[in-house]
Amino acid sequence: MGHCRRAPGPLILVPTMGALHAGHAALLDRARQLAGARGTVVASLFVNPTQFGPREDLARYPRPLAADRKLCAQHGVDVLFLPTAEAMYPGGFSTYVEEGAVSLPLCGASRPGHFRGVCTVVLKLLHIVAPAQAVFGLKDYQQCAVIRRMVRDLNLPVRIVPVATVREPDGLALSSRNRYLSDAERVQAPVLRRALLAARAAYRAGEKNAARLRQKLVATIASAPLARLDYAGVADADSLRPVRTAGRNTVMALAVFFGPTRLIDNLTLK
Repeated sequence: MGHCRRAPGPLILVPTMGALHAGHAALLDRARQLAGARGTVVASLFVNPTQFGPREDLARYPRPLAADRKLCAQHGVDVLFLPTAEAMYPGGFSTYVEEGAVSLPLCGASRPGHFRGVCTVVLKLLHIVAPAQAVFGLKDYQQCAVIRRMVRDLNLPVRIVPVATVREPDGLALSSRNRYLSDAERVQAPVLRRALLAARAAYRAGEKNAARLRQKLVATIASAPLARLDYAGVADADSLRPVRTAGRNTVMALAVFFGPTRLIDNLTLK
């Protein structure tokens, strides 16, 4: 695999796993804005096997390629990069990238090896495409933080551009996994957003104790009978280490199961 041929303007990468929705469209629109009329927007569609655990949903992860192509065309993508697993991980592949701090709590604790797979594939994509900037959604706040740390630590010549989470009218963060929810689960799924907003309201009312804010998150999730909490974290927005006192640089993060479907969401207190 070689590098993409340079256009006169900047080259902007949007890495995705496909199954694109309006949240991805926002990333593509931001990339188009950054690229300008003379730049190039590259979208990669690759369901990365190394970031799925042995009991996770790799086999059933949706792959609607025709719909993804259409959405990319509608949102200004110039190049679609569709590598195969065999091309990205040739026989005997044995080199992985591991970030050793930001990746450890929250999803890192729940999904061992997940961020090793994320860092490895993102580094490969950055090397292959060689963009000036890469666009990531803040719905997966920890992923953004881990990639930013990797880029900093390895002196990669790319700027990571975060884009705010896109939501349904009832507050549920858009996700490719939302399509797995039953009707009853979908009705209850906005409890993640409600929990975050309830904890933020308590913070704005003067509650700075992180343990009590976490209790507010847990209690709100428990109000949805079909929800099973994976984790609720109140952490430093940069290191993702737990904090005792919440402040402007605090992020609250949730992972919640509805049946086998795992949803995540977050909110910063800035």
